[in-house]
Amino acid sequence: MKPRVMSLVLFTCMVGLLIAPKNVGFASAFISLLAVAIGSGAAGTLNMWYESDLDALMSRTCLRPIPTGKVKKDQALYFGVTLSALSVSMIYFSANLISAILLASTIAFYFFIYTIWLKRKTPQNIVIGGAAGALPPVIGWTIATGNISIEPLILFLIIFLWTPSHFWALSLYKTSDYKKANIPMLPIISGTKTTKINILAYALIMSPAVIAPYFFNFASIFYLIVSSIMTAYYIYLCFKLYNSKIAKFSNKIARKIFIYSIFYLFLIFLILLIDNILR
Repeated sequence: MKPRVMSLVLFTCMVGLLIAPKNVGFASAFISLLAVAIGSGAAGTLNMWYESDLDALMSRTCLRPIPTGKVKKDQALYFGVTLSALSVSMIYFSANLISAILLASTIAFYFFIYTIWLKRKTPQNIVIGGAAGALPPVIGWTIATGNISIEPLILFLIIFLWTPSHFWALSLYKTSDYKKANIPMLPIISGTKTTKINILAYALIMSPAVIAPYFFNFASIFYLIVSSIMTAYYIYLCFKLYNSKIAKFSNKIARKIFIYSIFYLFLIFLILLIDNILR
C-alpha cells in the first residue's frame, strides 16, 4: 500500500480540509481521511500488481511484497480493487459526491493513465502522472466545502509543479535501475544535461505557485517569508546540480535534492496549516 507515499498524500489532504473555510465534524473528517488513505493504498497496490515484473528488476523495488513472493499477484489485484471500491464508498457517505468522484478519478488516473499508459512510453510520465499525486489537497477542500475554488487549485499546482524535480532527481542517481527495467525516464531518453536543466526549470516554475497563497489571501507574511527561504534553498540545490560536471558529485546532489524535496513539500503544507491556525 506504499505507506510512506500514503502518509504524504494523507497529510496534504488533511491540510486542504483544515484550511477550508467550513468546519467538518470529527467523525466525518476522520472517516473521509481514512477513505483517502485507503484510496491511496489501493492505487499503490494496483501499481505494484501491474509493475511487479519491473519491480523485480530494480534494486529500489525488488524487495516489495510481490517480487519477494510474500504476496501473490492475484491477491494484490483483488486487494487493490476491493480497497478502491471501499474508499470511494466511504468518502461518498462520509462527505459528498464531488469528493468521491475526485478520489475515484485519482485512483483511476494513477493506475490507468500513469501506470499502464504513460510510465513505459514517455519520459514525461511523471509530469502528467503527477496530477494524481496533486489531487489530495483538493479532495480535502471538497470534503469540507463540497466545491472547488482557487485555493485548492493553487495547492494542486504546488504539488504538480514540485513532482518533476522530485522524481527526476531520483532518476538521475537511479538511472541504472530504470535502464534495467526499460523505463524511459528523462536521463535515459534525453541525457543527464537535459534532465538537470528540466529539474532547475521546474523548481523555478514552481516558486510562484508556492508563494501564491499569500497573494490570494489565504496565507500571511509569515508563510510568505518562510516558504520563500525554503524555496530559495531548493532552487540553489537545483542550480548547484545544473552546474555540477562530475557524475559522482551530481548523483550526490541529486540524492540531496530528492530527500530535501520530500521534507520541503511536507514543511510547505505544515507551515500553511500553522499559518491558518494562527491567523
